Parts: sequence; structure tokens; C-alpha cells
Amino acid sequence: MDARDFADVLATVRAFVRDRVVPSEDEIEETDAIPEPIRRAARDMGLFGYALPERYGGLGLSVGEEVRLVFELGYASPAFRSMFGTGNGIAGQVLVRAGTDAQKDAWLPRLASGEAVGAFALTEAGAGSDPGALTTAARRDGDGYVIDGAKRFITNAPEADVFMVFARTGGPGGRGISTFLVERDAAGLHVGPADAKMGQRGAHTAEVLLDGVRVPASSMVGTEGTGFRTAMASLAHGRLSISAVCVGLAQRLLDETVAYARERVQGGKPIGEHQLVQGLIADSQAELYAGRSMVLEAARAYDAGEDTGLGPSCAKYFCSEMAGRVADRAVQVFGGMGYMRGVAVERLYRDVRLFRIFEGTSQIQQLVIARHLLR
Repeated sequence: MDARDFADVLATVRAFVRDRVVPSEDEIEETDAIPEPIRRAARDMGLFGYALPERYGGLGLSVGEEVRLVFELGYASPAFRSMFGTGNGIAGQVLVRAGTDAQKDAWLPRLASGEAVGAFALTEAGAGSDPGALTTAARRDGDGYVIDGAKRFITNAPEADVFMVFARTGGPGGRGISTFLVERDAAGLHVGPADAKMGQRGAHTAEVLLDGVRVPASSMVGTEGTGFRTAMASLAHGRLSISAVCVGLAQRLLDETVAYARERVQGGKPIGEHQLVQGLIADSQAELYAGRSMVLEAARAYDAGEDTGLGPSCAKYFCSEMAGRVADRAVQVFGGMGYMRGVAVERLYRDVRLFRIFEGTSQIQQLVIARHLLR
């Protein structure tokens, strides 16, 4: 996509997010769902496939372009981006990286158009931060495999049409894990009720149970034993996207903070004239600037093939923690009003907390970063 076309895409998405999605946030919070008109408009804009190849109906954005787009998407309720984030990210990228031509032809156009929803089924009760410890098993049986196990906290599971399921086909550790494409209507696949979460209403997660799920050998994504490597590569790409979401949310929180500090009068003058309030605002702006710069540089290095591991982990670690601090300062500036339901910064404060946990906790990012340096 040339620079002029991409600038048009950014401008269109920015206007849509601020004029259509942000005013719908209270409805999303109350109904725990994305309004259908917004879902349809996102499909029409190509947002379900912005990171998928053009040959399959996606926009084919580079990672550098993707993070700039996600800065805009992240400005609104995280549930909006989550609606299509997994299809573009960790689930869709599994197929892009390791899928057969038949698997790509069957599913990527449907993911890109929004006709189908994908899910990334890796996390388990005993294998979250350490996916190499997963116990879901796939045993060879004739011309196929039979999968048994349980997955937890699977994003978009209640709506998903296809699951990228990671299961053990060999010995212990990452080398014994393979990836399978499992369709929603497969006998023995059961999706539990949507989880009741602290925040991010409208973005659904659930448990996925696999009880004797039989799949053909052709459903394996990549070769046997390569699933852990595929998962880690997809997660590295996803961490840059999550970092960009955090930057977008931090910008929104800062804008809400500045607007309130200008209008809220205390002691006969706007609270923004008080130096201690100015200090809180300045700290948030400085951290936001650092986070945005870090994501852009990490995305540049990723596209150039210079760094596909350390940079994404650094960005995810810093930006998720940064967004939490910006949210905390926003509530502080709002004071008592910041603690009230129905105020945007209260909701965003709850929403942003998850980013320090999923797709690799902050502590896992610390380990990844340190091991890169000590290797």
C-alpha cells in the first residue's frame, strides 16, 4: 500500500473510531457486545484483515503500518479492536506462517472478510505463562488424530468458527507440541459460557473443552512438533500489536485527563493550573511519547528482520505497564469522579489492567528480555 493510500486509511479509521465507536462505549459496556452496525462497518472497512495478505482479501499491511493503524483502533474500548484482533494477529498469523495452501485458501479469505472468527487455543489451567507445559494431547489414530484436553481464557471462543489448537503429539517440552486447525462444529468440542471479567466487556473469553475430538491429518498446521515455535512467532507479532493498543489507550486516557483538568474548577481556578496536577499530566505525556517511539522502532526492526523477539517483548512490557500508570494518574486527576461508574477513565482503568497479563505477563517479558541478553 502506498503512503497516500495508507494515510487515507488512517484518516478514515481515526474518524470512525472517534465519531462512531467512542460514542458507543456505554452501550458496549452495558450490553457486553459490539453493536452490529459497528461490526458491519468494520467489515466494510477491511479491518478484519488489515494484517492478512492481500491475495487472501486482507490489506497486507507491514508491521510498521499495522502498529500505526492500531494506535488509532486502541483509542476506543479495547473490545472493538479485540473483535478482529485475534484474526489479524495470533490466530490468523498461525495460518499465514505455517498453514498449507489448502488451509490458507479455506480460511484466510473468510477471516479477512469477517465472515469467520478465529481463536488461538494455547492457554491451559496449568500452562499459561509456560505453554511448554501444556497437557492437551493429540494421539495418532488411523488417518487422523484424536484430541483431548481443556483450554482456558480463549479470546473470541464464544464466537469462533475455527480454533488453532495446540496439543502435545510427542514428548515433554516445546518440541512435543503440534498445531491443529479445529472447526467449531467438530464433534467433542465444547465452548463454555463467556467469562465474567473485571473489564473489557464486549470482548469475550471462555473455556474450550476437547473431548475425543477427531480431526484428519490434513488439519495439522505445519509439521509435527513445530507448534511451539509457531505459537511463539505468532505471539511476538501479537505483542507489537498489543503494545500499539496500549499506546492508543494511553493517548485516550491522557486526552480525557487534559480535558477534565481544563474544565474542573477547584479553589477558584481550573485544576490544570495547579502544579502538582501538571506534574501528573507531564509524566503521562513523557511515558506515552516513549512508548509510541519504542513501538515504532520495534516495528521497523521487525519488518527489516533485524529483531523479531527482543523488541516485541520490550515494547509489550513497557507499554502495558505504561498504560497502567497513565490510567492510574487519570483516575487521580479526576479524583472522586474518577472512581465513579459511567466515567470513561474508570472503565478504561479496569480495561487496561489486562494488558499486563495476557499474551505474556510482564514477568514473562522480563525473562524473555533477560535471556536474550544473557544468551
